[in-house]
Amino acid sequence: MMDVNRREVVAEITAEFESYEEALMANDVDALNDFFWRDPLTIRFGLGDASYGHDEIAAARRRGSAADRSLERTVITSYGDSYGTADTEFTRLESGRRGRQTQSWVRLDGGWRIVSAHVSWF
Repeated sequence: MMDVNRREVVAEITAEFESYEEALMANDVDALNDFFWRDPLTIRFGLGDASYGHDEIAAARRRGSAADRSLERTVITSYGDSYGTADTEFTRLESGRRGRQTQSWVRLDGGWRIVSAHVSWF
């Protein structure tokens, strides 16, 4: 039987998720790119774009000012010691627009990396 929500694994993924959020709010494009697995199999469906592979994900990043948002209903779940998901709802502070975000995290040689992500509006 798979070990779901081991406390220490959830804590690791949560720390990565929070670091990702900090980089997003700072619009630290280099840090954001580092969170994603550097592989052609990595996928990110964003707000208005779909990127297949790390190169497309990196190319789609926009440098400039960051958009502040608040998070609600964040759920981090681990499955075993090498896979987990991070799901959250967010509200853009300047517009009040609401959305959702899902990330799949895998422990790889270089640590935890996002292998699949999806962001959409409600």
